Amino acid sequence: MNLAQHITELAQRLALELKTRITADHPGVAKAWVSFGVSGSGDEATVVVRAGFNVHSVTRTSTGKFRVTFLSPMPDASYCWHAFARNAGNQSAMKHAGARATAEAKTAQFVEVVCTTSNGSLSDTTEMNLTVWR
Repeated sequence: MNLAQHITELAQRLALELKTRITADHPGVAKAWVSFGVSGSGDEATVVVRAGFNVHSVTRTSTGKFRVTFLSPMPDASYCWHAFARNAGNQSAMKHAGARATAEAKTAQFVEVVCTTSNGSLSDTTEMNLTVWR
């Protein structure tokens, strides 16, 4: 057996080992994620979902407020989520993703997030990215 064959065999063994250890229920694997943004403004604003996993829908409940509904709910609301916002095409406008202590809900079925400007005003964004772990 030559070196290339040994390396191929080793890679196949490693892949098999990792496949049995890192499964979909591993806590380090994202349980849901989505990349979305708002197109238009005011009453004409619509949410555009670019890509996602385990996300049924993203709803803009008002300017800068979004509800992300999971396709398969989490076991409970004890999950971790992280989001960030950016404003493509406008390098001078900072955007921040977050949730206020009592205004946004977090349930097994959905999570609500907000986008704000640097001064804390709710604002739509062209790109918001959210990842959920459990």
